[in-house]
Amino acid sequence: MQVGLWSDELVRRLEVVIRILIVDDHLAIRVGLTSMLGTYPDLQIAGAASSGEEALLMLEREMPDILLLDLRMQHRDGLSVIEEVARRHYPVRIIVLTNYETDEDIYRAVSAGAHGYLLKDSTEQELVDAIHTVHVGEIYLPKHIASRLAGRMHRPALSPREVGGP
Repeated sequence: MQVGLWSDELVRRLEVVIRILIVDDHLAIRVGLTSMLGTYPDLQIAGAASSGEEALLMLEREMPDILLLDLRMQHRDGLSVIEEVARRHYPVRIIVLTNYETDEDIYRAVSAGAHGYLLKDSTEQELVDAIHTVHVGEIYLPKHIASRLAGRMHRPALSPREVGGP
């Protein structure tokens, strides 16, 4: 029996399979998430991509419900993937799963269209709860992430130079 927000009984009553695309440039993360999430009968791994470019190609082909997306990757970062998903109007819900929790990272991801934001040190139960919550159309932000986002929203936007851009 799970002790999180989404109990085994509630998940069984919903009888929905949630298709997930995992996007991370580290093989160990992709394999670990696939193995862990694959143990849940209502979660199905639709695929795993090692880059933002690969993710965009797979999104069209696999039509996942949830995109678990790392923020910092080579070739195309997670933020640009979120922006492109919004531009293309893909009906996928996005959860950022990253090591980075700066106010600006959180703000930019959520502003671009992310529906959830978790750190990679989150518990398995927190990740599963986030997937279920986001899948039903809600936003999932742990308290410390929501607090940082709220604090950042009261400050002016940073220039591209200030956030490491050109």
